[in-house]
Amino acid sequence: MWGEDCYEGKSVLSPSSASKFCLAFTDLVTNWVKSIPEEIIPNILIRLPIKSLIKFTSVCKSWRSTIKDPSFIRTHLTHTLNFNDQNATHLLLFHTVSSDGTFFPFGIRHIMGFKEDPYSLHYDNNACNQYCEVEFPIGLKEEMINSCFRVVGTCNGLVCLADDLGRYAYNFVVWNPSIRKYVTLPKPFVRFATHGGYDACIGLGYDAIGNDYKVVRLATLLDQHDMFDECPTLAQVYSLAKGSWGQLRSDFPPCAMIGSSVQAFVNGALHWLALHRVDAGFNYFVLTFDVGSESFREIMLPKCFRLEGPLELRLSVSGDRKSLALFVRCKSETDCFLDIWVMGEYCVEKSWTKLMILSPQGPQKSLPEALCFRRIGEVVLVLEDSRELVSLELVSKQFKKLGISGGQFCSVDSYEESLVLLDRKDAASY
Repeated sequence: MWGEDCYEGKSVLSPSSASKFCLAFTDLVTNWVKSIPEEIIPNILIRLPIKSLIKFTSVCKSWRSTIKDPSFIRTHLTHTLNFNDQNATHLLLFHTVSSDGTFFPFGIRHIMGFKEDPYSLHYDNNACNQYCEVEFPIGLKEEMINSCFRVVGTCNGLVCLADDLGRYAYNFVVWNPSIRKYVTLPKPFVRFATHGGYDACIGLGYDAIGNDYKVVRLATLLDQHDMFDECPTLAQVYSLAKGSWGQLRSDFPPCAMIGSSVQAFVNGALHWLALHRVDAGFNYFVLTFDVGSESFREIMLPKCFRLEGPLELRLSVSGDRKSLALFVRCKSETDCFLDIWVMGEYCVEKSWTKLMILSPQGPQKSLPEALCFRRIGEVVLVLEDSRELVSLELVSKQFKKLGISGGQFCSVDSYEESLVLLDRKDAASY
């Protein structure tokens, strides 16, 4: 039976006895580890969570070597994705920016009176309850030009960050918050000092055949010509495996990119909204980039797609993660609506289907902004007035409060924990 001192948080062992106990326990664990046949150790480790594996890199050199091996990292990721699919334990990464407000000179978002921008992980379930807060590397804050980073996108546990909310800046980061490591990318070729004004889109994707993560940056040069179809767009690709930028010189269709357009990575390809110049103005379409073959193609938007009035368009991945979704928001004196579209069959333009039209809500007639689809089939919205995040059930059209403030700017992305970057010597730890 335990003594009263134990209940007071005090040890009944003397310092010398405690030291002997720790040594004996360490010897016991070491002997147990040695007794396990080496060939079955990877099969055991592959089933363990990230936090445990990080601790086990200190158990012995052989375990450390196994856990940091690129093939083990890839296999563990596959096991994690399959487990999460079977058990519906996917996560959402929330990034919310609190400030005095935002404004859009020349169509570029600026943050006024920045206060804070926390990151947090939540389960993608009905409750959307919090999984954990995410510690951001303080060292990155010291390098920033603008108030905070923007989350470009996520892929296999990696988060791509861009320092582009406001002034031109060239800090791009690939970050794995699960293992507290990040890689800072070298500055890209296209900069204001070298090419003048530009609009740039960025994306993060995975080349499954080459086992390489790539950051793609598409910059439409604005200072050289007045017409969209004459404004050249330069494409650059950063390979994480090579650690450098490369420039693509062919295959790019004549179009203009929309600055800071939201990416959607699905079926091995990145997707952005882009513009074609036509006689009467311009047309929207989806520009796709196959990360493996590094080739471009175009996907047309729905033929009945309305272009009247000032439109806000946003791409997303569909709830089943197999195709694309499109949110079309219009708010003018004559028209006000939020359309939600899904491409039922990927790359089949005839399969675009309008799931619903959302009208202004409440006595204030406010129109929410759509952020992304969830795996449970609902859509995350941010309310216009309160900036509160809600989840919209499409069949019943009912809002469900998530208990999260969206601040003046926010992003929501799917997230899966992984060991990616653990084997990289150039990755910074914090």
